Amino acid sequence: MTNRLSVVKRETKETNIALELNIDGSGKWEMNTGIRMFDHLLAQLARHGVFDIKISATGNDQHHLIEDVAICLGRAFNEALGERRGIVRMGDATVPMDDALAMVVVDIGGRGYTVLDLPFTDNDMAGFPTDLIRHFLESFAIEARLNLHAKIVCGVNDHHKAEALFKALGRAMDMATRIDERISGELPSTKELLEH
Repeated sequence: MTNRLSVVKRETKETNIALELNIDGSGKWEMNTGIRMFDHLLAQLARHGVFDIKISATGNDQHHLIEDVAICLGRAFNEALGERRGIVRMGDATVPMDDALAMVVVDIGGRGYTVLDLPFTDNDMAGFPTDLIRHFLESFAIEARLNLHAKIVCGVNDHHKAEALFKALGRAMDMATRIDERISGELPSTKELLEH
């Protein structure tokens, strides 16, 4: 198996992003977005997905910065997966965190689409607007060319809900990106085609 790595850079008038991804990593992360809560959530994705992710990002405002990090991360996964030969393709995870329970299901099938049920109540997120989590997931799914369903099943504390959600995303992505030795080199599709 070749190394599944990607380096993505994106510079606009609003943001400057540099991102490195190793799908077959060990869960190491280095997040520097200037938004502590966002760094914390991205670290959960890396650690629980067992991906190595390094992100350096600066920007004029939270909305554009988070959107552009999502675009870069999605592109990195899309690029690192290449033709997607031999991958499991689908993955799911349900993760609790105290009062919160989150569920994420992904299909890395070539079509970016999201179905999200994220009932946040705008508490305890240290100035981080919870709607940007929805926007992050939508942008990520489009660029990674994957179908993403995410649901916060229950919970009171938004920090716990968000953290459980990103842990579940990491675990679901880990499952879906794994190589299935039984189909070595084959595409996990009856169409013999996965858009990438």
